[in-house]
Amino acid sequence: MKINIYYGGRGIIDDPTLCVISQITTVLNELNVKVQQYNLYEQRNGITALPNTLKDADGVILASTVEWYGVGGYMMQFLDACWLYGDKDKIKSIYMAPVVMSTTHGEREGMMSLSSAWEMLGGMVCDGICGYIADTTRLENSSEYTKVIEKKTENFYRMINQKIPVLPASNQAVINKVSIAKSMDLTPQESEQLSEYASDDKFVRKQKEDLQELASIFRDKMGDDSTSGSSDEYVKILKKAFTPVAGISAKFKVAFLDNAKLKPVVIDVDNSKCDFRTGDEGDCDVVITSDQKVFEEILDGRITFQRAFMDGSVKMKGDFKLLRSMDQLFALKSE
Repeated sequence: MKINIYYGGRGIIDDPTLCVISQITTVLNELNVKVQQYNLYEQRNGITALPNTLKDADGVILASTVEWYGVGGYMMQFLDACWLYGDKDKIKSIYMAPVVMSTTHGEREGMMSLSSAWEMLGGMVCDGICGYIADTTRLENSSEYTKVIEKKTENFYRMINQKIPVLPASNQAVINKVSIAKSMDLTPQESEQLSEYASDDKFVRKQKEDLQELASIFRDKMGDDSTSGSSDEYVKILKKAFTPVAGISAKFKVAFLDNAKLKPVVIDVDNSKCDFRTGDEGDCDVVITSDQKVFEEILDGRITFQRAFMDGSVKMKGDFKLLRSMDQLFALKSE
């Protein structure tokens, strides 16, 4: 028997999920199970190729830590890759046990999220492990917690070994109703090749550059001025949308990655006062870098600063709390 463990945390020393994974691995090794662990954070550049590792697995453990909200982006990227490139026929025969530990809150919601996602992929979900652990040493030294983990692991092994059937869930109907278009119906071999291309950074970068070049050509030919805004125009929009928030005093700078000619926008907030100007300045508390188009979507109210940061559309340096305050300071609503 082989069980793969996909760990979606950051690998910090006091991560309780790592402690649980270690105890699970010990039990499985005693049962002569081959265990292979994949750290998604370390293999983040090749996540799209990881669904290929499911081919020889009898069971999987999806393990993640809720640090502030949800199971984390790397785990969601892996599940997305399973949906896009995974062999659904193989996934149908794979048992999955979720392991979600929390240092704040939301461990039950996280475990439910993983279970629902695996059911949507067509797989079988077993009883998982979740809990709130503020102090990892308490988890390591508690014989009662160890017994619970050992019992859950043995039940998971028993489910796979005896091929115990799992009652169907409504989530499993999604795979029949929501699927990739027929033109994208791929064989497992084609999916593997596509996932290899998608995980090739040089190939993806080249494709993005080609698309940007084509978009630039079409904009020039069609007279598209959708991204022809200037820094002064952005300042006018931000000044109009500014909403004073007590207790916030910081200096923000927004720089544009794809347009070197466009001057950065500097926002100097001092409680109820706010000074806007353009130009490159140092000593900023928060530096936000974004493509011009993404920033215009934020100004149009189609996406928030925080959401753009979470999905990787913008990058920042500085205090993350101050970045979250941007959505409070500027009431940007789509018309």
